[in-house]
Amino acid sequence: MPLTRRTALTLVAAALAAPAAAHHGWRWTSDGTFELTGVIDRVELGNPHGELTVRAEDEMWTVEIGQPWRNDRAGIDDDMLVRGREITAQGHRSADAGQNLMKAERLIIDGTLYNLYPDRS
Repeated sequence: MPLTRRTALTLVAAALAAPAAAHHGWRWTSDGTFELTGVIDRVELGNPHGELTVRAEDEMWTVEIGQPWRNDRAGIDDDMLVRGREITAQGHRSADAGQNLMKAERLIIDGTLYNLYPDRS
């Protein structure tokens, strides 16, 4: 059966979208809870979610935080997430142990707990 241009474009689009679809949500994380304390090195806020690069024990970690509306709802202002600030992130790390990547459910900043996902136990 000959491959039409439309079919070929659909297959290419699906192949390109698969990594993004696998990453978003929670399926890429491990089942166990994880806690990371370190100092913010870089901040990227916005959609689909914010990312912090955190130095913890001489390793750099990517910590996914909430979308802007979720951070606001939790009481986190953008000016709280600045380079040099120590934070503790609680949540789930990547199921791939070779990745220094985690998704935060809660952040502790200056001793205050901010719950990004209050509906998750």
